[in-house]
Amino acid sequence: MSPVALVTDTTHYAPRELLRANDIHEVSLYVNLGDHHQRESDMPDFDAFYQQLRELDQLPTTSQPSIGDFLEVYEPLAADGHDIVSVHIAGGISGTPETARQAGLEIEAKHPGRRVVVIDSRTACGGIALCTLAGAAAVRAGGDVDAVAAAVSDATDHMKIWFAVDTLEFLRRGGRIGTAQAWLGGALKIKPILTIDREITPVERVRTAGRAFERIVDYLKARKEDGADGWVVQHIQARDQAERVAERGREIFGNEPVFIGEIGPVIGTHVGPGLLGAGGIPRRMLDGLDLART
Repeated sequence: MSPVALVTDTTHYAPRELLRANDIHEVSLYVNLGDHHQRESDMPDFDAFYQQLRELDQLPTTSQPSIGDFLEVYEPLAADGHDIVSVHIAGGISGTPETARQAGLEIEAKHPGRRVVVIDSRTACGGIALCTLAGAAAVRAGGDVDAVAAAVSDATDHMKIWFAVDTLEFLRRGGRIGTAQAWLGGALKIKPILTIDREITPVERVRTAGRAFERIVDYLKARKEDGADGWVVQHIQARDQAERVAERGREIFGNEPVFIGEIGPVIGTHVGPGLLGAGGIPRRMLDGLDLART
């Protein structure tokens, strides 16, 4: 039994089988529509959600896990003798890391000698997944809680991701627009390219979906030059475009993506359908993991 357990939240949007294969545990965020509150982990059918999102006059809201949600995952791990490294969505766009820290303090008080290290990934989606997987590689290599936390932190320093959205309107309506606020107005008619570095941050504006696609491909080329050859592609209701990016990525890197996946409702509520994104970390950070099935 490894002395360290890894926990993340549902905004990673990596294939569930990839998490299971690497013993990564999950705490769910919530999607709220009127009086109906649903865990994102209980929403496997993203197509139905995005169809509904297109038809709603008022956007759903989203919310972070409660301390109790974290304790539900942490408690059995600590009781079984595990220290915990918990990796989460950027604190600049969610209170999830802070809630995890509060839960961690309760666990440490209840289980003397156990440690809970919470890491704000400063990113979201595939970025969280890759950083958590770097931690899984450290666990598999026999690392203790400090070594695993250091591996995750190193990955967060190397992790970069770009995403193109059809419009800033969903970010504006959801209040998550960050420093891209300066692009409102006429920018609603262009294709923004954004990144997450603690919060939503603008990269550049392009005028067509075709140009946005090419800039995402250019970014993969830049990531290769930086040595970040452990790459992912993510999308929202843009499967064909995501596969086209993946085809170009295979040419660029000469290897398969760590995964291709669709972003789910908690993030999708705030960015809307049509998102296309890619990024990566050095693949050496994932050494020892079996990624073949993803």
